[in-house]
Amino acid sequence: MARTRPLPVPRTDETPASSPAAPRRGPATLLHRAAEYYRLRSLAALRISTGLIFLCFGALKLVPSASPAEHIAVQATTKLTLGLLPPHILLPALATAEICIGAALLTGILLRHALAAFYLHMTGVFASLFLLPDAMWHHGAPTLEGQYVLKNIVLIAACLAVTADELTPR
Repeated sequence: MARTRPLPVPRTDETPASSPAAPRRGPATLLHRAAEYYRLRSLAALRISTGLIFLCFGALKLVPSASPAEHIAVQATTKLTLGLLPPHILLPALATAEICIGAALLTGILLRHALAAFYLHMTGVFASLFLLPDAMWHHGAPTLEGQYVLKNIVLIAACLAVTADELTPR
């Protein structure tokens, strides 16, 4: 008769990390402990790393010609605002918004407001894919500028996780 193994019990916060019957030893234990340590802090890591990115990219926009996305940001925002705001106002406004979003993500202060501003900002960023097709696409493939915009999918995913955590009742 074949021996059957019991089904694994799904791990919950109440389930002990190891059972007294089978203690863990060796490098796997260290790896599991490190994974658990990071799991408990992963949302903070996403929030802080996204905040640093926004803070740095916003600061770059305050230095003339320092941001590789400067011209695309100005062109797209000019179209979005129907040309009502001149570039010398648009770029510092975008920079300030990005710095404020970054600071809020870093500190957690006014986080819900910052997340709302983040999603509004991302709407404008992704609008550039349609507003500036010649700059964003070449024969159906994204240009370097288009790739610069599309990589923001990762930032959106990070902020969706942060938003879900922020809106989850404790």
